[in-house]
Amino acid sequence: MKRSPLKRSAPLNSSKAPEAKVKSFKPKACSARKGGCGQTFVPSRAMQCACSIPCSIAMVGRANEKKAARVAIDDRRATRAALDAIKTRPQLEKEVEQEMNRYVRLRDFARGCISCGRPFNPGALGGSCDAGHYRSKGSAKHLRFDPRNLHGQCKHCNDYLGGNPTGYRVGLIAKIGIEAVEALECDQAPRKHSKDELRAMRSHYRSAAKALEKAST
Repeated sequence: MKRSPLKRSAPLNSSKAPEAKVKSFKPKACSARKGGCGQTFVPSRAMQCACSIPCSIAMVGRANEKKAARVAIDDRRATRAALDAIKTRPQLEKEVEQEMNRYVRLRDFARGCISCGRPFNPGALGGSCDAGHYRSKGSAKHLRFDPRNLHGQCKHCNDYLGGNPTGYRVGLIAKIGIEAVEALECDQAPRKHSKDELRAMRSHYRSAAKALEKAST
């Protein structure tokens, strides 16, 4: 059987297909904060941050260093937390006393000695600021961390005059009032702080001391 030749219904389109449009990007700085050189370049893709392979390698190295530093910080925090968790009550009490004494010295330095009223002069003999107890730790251990009982006192009164209790009482009445002083003198209620309470007190006075230091600068 004779086949008839195929006929094309429409002529071929001889024109070329349109070329795909290449997206252009704005110039940007090679990420110096991440290890790049900071020079301006035109990126070839949207998320490109480095202008060259060496800068890309430097950025990866910088990122690894920062990651390692964060891991080291987390490890130190975990170690400190683990060590703090096994501290005894006497250890925590000592730390509370250190932070509270530091806070009292900063708080009262500009006020002068609670017992004699003289301004503190760390350069003079007996002129440095101590955190002195009105009722001593030996006779009233339960008031060791009572803020009513602890005030700035010169070393001369605190050490050489045995706390100068007479002068301390006069200064304390002027500072907090006779009723508060008498209530302090009659306070015999026992205190036994838990470890968590001691940690909270330590944190409180540490933060308060830092705030006073910041305010004085």
